[in-house]
Amino acid sequence: MASNGTSFQRLALLASDTARAQEAHDALLSQGDWVPLDEADAVVVLGGDGFMLQTLHAMLDAGRVVPAFGMNLGTVGFLMNRYDRRAAIATRVNKARHWTISPLRVEAVTQDGETHVMSAINEISLLRETRQTAKIEVSVGDRVRIRELVCDGVLVATPAGSTAYNLSANGPILPLDSKMLALTPISPFRPRRWKGAILPDRMKIVLRVLDPAKRPVAAVADQKELRDIAEVRLEIARDSALTLLFDPGQSLEERIVAEQFITA
Repeated sequence: MASNGTSFQRLALLASDTARAQEAHDALLSQGDWVPLDEADAVVVLGGDGFMLQTLHAMLDAGRVVPAFGMNLGTVGFLMNRYDRRAAIATRVNKARHWTISPLRVEAVTQDGETHVMSAINEISLLRETRQTAKIEVSVGDRVRIRELVCDGVLVATPAGSTAYNLSANGPILPLDSKMLALTPISPFRPRRWKGAILPDRMKIVLRVLDPAKRPVAAVADQKELRDIAEVRLEIARDSALTLLFDPGQSLEERIVAEQFITA
């Protein structure tokens, strides 16, 4: 949900290790008295979407999350604002619109019985590890919906991540406030005509790998990968909300809408 009116006094500045981001970092150093991330009210993130996801995950892992204002010095920059070294960054941050998003909480069980808990801000993907297709049982809301999905993989995307890998796999674009998740198959072979599903985000999803020894599957939560998966259980982590900051008129919601009208 969008909101504003918050005043951020202490800002942290983080940059990816690319030359462009490091140059921007040096240019912005003189604009204020930057503080370490663990002392900040908000963080300015210089880089691309990947570095923004990395920063958000680092805050989730540390147990202290502050609003993030990204400036695009990467490729797509879907989660970022325009970079402008001439504008006063503190003014932009304090005038920004706030968008709150909730990640997925993922419990991934490996074939040896170990359980790993991860967060997925964009999506969780299950992908075949070998030339053999994956076979996956799909359960939603405590009911088995597909007993055997034969495919290269399957993913579950949040609204914030619906324009990323999900869209490339022909999944639907979800409005940011839709409270829905996209369940999208990757190169499905059987059921041949199944195109995926749009699900209320209150429903729990379980993806169980069939014949995992012969048909091993990896799980990828944004940028973190686990191999030899037996089962993945996931639901929205409402207690781990994240806040992204956008310049007025440049919200994530508008970008999700605009993405659906791109014709070239």
